[in-house]
Amino acid sequence: MLFNFHLIFIIIVYNEVVMKILIVEDNQKLAGYIEKALKQESYCVDCVYDGETGERRALLGEYDLLILDIMLPQKDGFTVCKNLRKHNVNLPIILLTAREEIDDKVKGLDSGADDYLTKPFELAELLARIRALLRRPKEKTAEILQAQDLIVDNSKHAIKKGEIELQLTLKEYAVLEYLVRNKGQVLGREQILEHCWDFAFDSFSNIVDVYIKQLRRKLDDKSEKYIKTIRGIGYQMEE
Repeated sequence: MLFNFHLIFIIIVYNEVVMKILIVEDNQKLAGYIEKALKQESYCVDCVYDGETGERRALLGEYDLLILDIMLPQKDGFTVCKNLRKHNVNLPIILLTAREEIDDKVKGLDSGADDYLTKPFELAELLARIRALLRRPKEKTAEILQAQDLIVDNSKHAIKKGEIELQLTLKEYAVLEYLVRNKGQVLGREQILEHCWDFAFDSFSNIVDVYIKQLRRKLDDKSEKYIKTIRGIGYQMEE
């Protein structure tokens, strides 16, 4: 009986999918603290301490998630993030930084990051964000969405207004795609935050408004023909 128990245990362990995380953080004490916590949660973890090495390791395609500091030697986190996205590396990226200004948060998200955590942070929150990102589907379903003359082609990750393809950042695309997908429905700011940024928290309270303003400028939507403001609630994509 004891042998059978061990056999069952071994089968369970070998069938478990171990997620691999890369930490790029020049503060080796902090990196070690995060690494220890992640290993206790049964993640496989690698640590590097500069942007150049971090980018090179992430390009190998061996990781399921990247935790990336912004202020790094050799190459900053914004640049690393942009370069990875240019090379079609689509693993989830969480930026870590001591910067609190909203412009820095927007810059980080525009560079291709999926989430943003300001130091100091609670370890429990970092772990929760990691779990949320790893639960997210790896690829979007190939489909065509439409609202008025806006065409969203998820297979090409492109949005056209008539015959003109819009030049959008990753987050602008995510917000506009979500609005088009739910055209005619009133979407609250928290709904948009939860869908496009995974977490809705107070320090990001006006980030949706910032992106809507940017989208309206690119859509030439001064009269709210496409994106209508619903006072006190959020926004609605007109059908």
